[in-house]
Amino acid sequence: MKSILIAAVVGLVVSILLTPYLIKVFSRQGFGQEIRDDGPQTHLKKRGTPTMGGTAIIIAMWAGYIVSIGVQMAGGGAGPTASGWLLLYLTTGLGTVGLLDDYIKIRRQRSLGLNKRAKLIGQTFIAVSYGVLALMFKNGKGLAPASEHLSYARDLKFITFGAIGFVVFAILVIAAWSNAVNFTDGLDGLAAGSSVMVLGTYVFICFYQFRNACPIPGITSDMTAAALNGCYSVRDPLDIAVVAAGALGGCVGFLWWNAHPARIFMGDSGSLALGGLIAGLSILSKTELLTVVIAGLAVVEMLSVVVQIAVYKTRKVRVFKMAPFHHHFEVGGWTETTVMVRFWLLAAMSAALGAALFYTDWLSRTGG
Repeated sequence: MKSILIAAVVGLVVSILLTPYLIKVFSRQGFGQEIRDDGPQTHLKKRGTPTMGGTAIIIAMWAGYIVSIGVQMAGGGAGPTASGWLLLYLTTGLGTVGLLDDYIKIRRQRSLGLNKRAKLIGQTFIAVSYGVLALMFKNGKGLAPASEHLSYARDLKFITFGAIGFVVFAILVIAAWSNAVNFTDGLDGLAAGSSVMVLGTYVFICFYQFRNACPIPGITSDMTAAALNGCYSVRDPLDIAVVAAGALGGCVGFLWWNAHPARIFMGDSGSLALGGLIAGLSILSKTELLTVVIAGLAVVEMLSVVVQIAVYKTRKVRVFKMAPFHHHFEVGGWTETTVMVRFWLLAAMSAALGAALFYTDWLSRTGG
């Protein structure tokens, strides 16, 4: 538990101190956000607000993880694990793609950055390499960071992808979550605030998996039959929780400067990175289906865009006044702060429900 707290505190301190420095540097360089002309008119005044603030979250996540692991090793504990490195790689890789996207928007002074093909190639490369590597590096229990099964609160043994099928599945999961968080990032503090709740839930889940990990095969365990029935076969759950805690602290520190009225935006460098982190957490903790509930707000935001496009192309009718979903309420007269707070509440309820479902699954297996 100490390592998780260290990662969260370090992530918070680094982010809350680094972000104002980035605001000054990006403002001096003219790295201001371009605003889409067809968006809510109240957003036009935000044009020129520094962007690419997601770099602060990524740096804070790395700092939290490295310091936590360093303290752990100094006390005779284990060092970094394959799962931790993979999660950092996926988050940073997608953040880099987003950073390039943000930079092109700024330099060309438009609301669109990388073209669709370039962005897809970047995301696919990161996702494929992550998927391949996640099936390697087995530990003493014979566990790789990821498994070839679909999962809910643990692996569903009756649904198997195979190695190639898993890599394809990983590409789809990573693309879906990175774009879902990207759609959510449309109001001051919305993506960062909702991500705090999702990451907090994953800190709880992964720590619980660590405390109830299955013993090494062939070694006698003093666990009761009920505990063995409910144990988790997850590689490096504590390390995954540490990465999540570092990112959580980073999001909280960034939110201090990103809350309405935002002095900096996270940009695609932040939204793609956080989406990739959520996807990576779902795969490594074996909770892929449960994540749909935990991060339910991002799912709703993405579905609103899909429905809007699909219905308009087939029937030339708009279901929402504007998509993503949060803009529908803005155009309808809600203030930005009202939308943000109410959507935070929805994100909190969704994350709490996901945590409850996870715990309920454990109780059903242990007879609790």
